[in-house]
Amino acid sequence: MTAEDLPRGWRAAEFFAGIGLARLGMSKAGIDVIWSNDIAPTKHAMFEQNFGVSENHTFLVEDLGKVPREVLPENVDLAWASFPCTDLSVAGGRAGLHRGIASSTFWHFIKALSKLGSERPPVIALENVTAFATSHSGRDIVSAIRSLNGLGYSVDVLSIDARRFVPQSRPRLFLIGASTPVATMTESSPLRPDWLTPIFEDPSLVTHQMHVPEPPPLLDDGLVAYLEELSEDDPRWWPAERVDAFIGSLSDLQSKRFNTLRDGDTDMARTAYRRMRQGTPRWELRSDGIAGCLRTPSGGSSKQAVAFLGYGDVRIRWMTPREYASLMGAPDYKMDGVKERHAYYGFGDAVCVPVVEWLSENYLVPLLSSLEINALLDEVRPLEAAVR
Repeated sequence: MTAEDLPRGWRAAEFFAGIGLARLGMSKAGIDVIWSNDIAPTKHAMFEQNFGVSENHTFLVEDLGKVPREVLPENVDLAWASFPCTDLSVAGGRAGLHRGIASSTFWHFIKALSKLGSERPPVIALENVTAFATSHSGRDIVSAIRSLNGLGYSVDVLSIDARRFVPQSRPRLFLIGASTPVATMTESSPLRPDWLTPIFEDPSLVTHQMHVPEPPPLLDDGLVAYLEELSEDDPRWWPAERVDAFIGSLSDLQSKRFNTLRDGDTDMARTAYRRMRQGTPRWELRSDGIAGCLRTPSGGSSKQAVAFLGYGDVRIRWMTPREYASLMGAPDYKMDGVKERHAYYGFGDAVCVPVVEWLSENYLVPLLSSLEINALLDEVRPLEAAVR
């Protein structure tokens, strides 16, 4: 029997579902999300506008730490969890997995899996920022993997940047747990960089490295195709005084880059963040034709501007919610009546759709198929032995 002989009806639960971008990615690979949970009503409203209401899907708007056993999902093959990154990132102060209020919700996920007992899904996938691997000198991720080991999962770790699929720099860490042993491959992969090696070499952890194909190369251009075309009189363009303030805040190095792009004989677009440099706010343009990592509209260098330069002309505006959607791999995402702030939060907290699709097609579905085959073989072997 091969994987092709098996049914494709994989069923998943999406914890910390947000606006459902992980669901979009998994569905493209044939994984059906039948249960979702998030604490934010505004994100649920966006989710429902795009996916509707179905008797085949449950969305629970509730703090996961308060969800009772009887409403947790059963008979699912996969549990996906994009838990909050706030306390694992530099922007969030690095409070960590144990002390941080937001990121400690990871333990609510562990508690939910524990409540499910023998009904736990055979495969789990967690997503967060790459700083998860170094948070508290690596102790946080070790603690997380040990907790998953305690529930019977061997864990693989991958680092995937959305820049392999869309022109947005968005490196993320993925922990994949399997409830039965998985053969470890010896070949290297760009998705397991050297800084992940200490995790796999830690003898106290149960880990594996499943085969993954070579991913697409990293992009360094392509942003323009993802940007909206606004009319010249659109009120979202910054007025002259604001543009002048932008230019005046540039460092010498940034001014040189700005002037070269502005005076060039090609229309260019560059994203820019406002940073604090020696106590002074300064705008900084990216050197490449991709967007910086999309973020929520809170904290320090959160909102991203787009500068259109060339032939001596300068036009600047904030990145739009539609551009956020496109750069997250969801260009057709519905946002009727959604406030801009809520859209920025929804996409800034989400996972990039084509990353989830690629991971699902090249790792999660093959893993689920192999576990299903092994389970069937475990049923057949005693029968064969009895016949002999």
